[in-house]
Amino acid sequence: MSYENILINHEDRTTIITINRPQSLNALNAKTIMELSNALDEISKDTNCRVAIITGSGEKSFVAGADIKEFSDFGTSAAEELARNGQNILFNKIENLNKPVIAAVNGFALGGGLELAMACHIRYASDNARLGLPEVTLGLIPGYGGTQRLPKLVGKGLANELIFSAKMIPAQRAKEIGLVNDVLTLEELLPKTKELAKQIAQNSPMGITKAIEAVNQSDSSTGFETEIKAFGELFEMDDKKEGVAAFLEKRKPSF
Repeated sequence: MSYENILINHEDRTTIITINRPQSLNALNAKTIMELSNALDEISKDTNCRVAIITGSGEKSFVAGADIKEFSDFGTSAAEELARNGQNILFNKIENLNKPVIAAVNGFALGGGLELAMACHIRYASDNARLGLPEVTLGLIPGYGGTQRLPKLVGKGLANELIFSAKMIPAQRAKEIGLVNDVLTLEELLPKTKELAKQIAQNSPMGITKAIEAVNQSDSSTGFETEIKAFGELFEMDDKKEGVAAFLEKRKPSF
């Protein structure tokens, strides 16, 4: 499939998606959201891909937010549809993808950009990154899951502070509060992210898929039961048989 606003690159068993709208600091418009969604659909079915990385083009911005020009004149119904479609088409799809998605945050991650990063399973950031949810400065609130995912990552108090104040925080502060996993130089960011992806790709694809399902239920009343069922289901799968056999035979598994 050909794309206009994103670039796709395959390396080993990792697919790198680069949002490529440098003229607008990689802001998310409807077309870009749909292209990202389509790319994830392809990745979910690609047996050669074990991990996905999402990053932005250039050295200034991961995603500087949503493209405000597209919805500046919306009314209530259109705005609700915008948020609902965005969540269902892209943000929830990332969180529930059957393969890990890592955000390589290379610069500004604001508004929808930070929401995109938060939907990913892991976040690495460059030391020049600045992160924030500035929606209240426009008389709005985050609409792509920011009010729900941020409290789970940093706690309710810090989430309220960031959302209510609309302030941007540097990458190191984001690491301190658990918003990003690690901070690297801009030059190190993508190589280190690829290194992590390579390590993940060596492990059981089905084990990781089930782990994603279980972790995503960790804050629900069904979390423990989800884990129990996933644990049991894996015992009938080839990955578990190969993994245990390799352990007993003192060799590396071939997943």
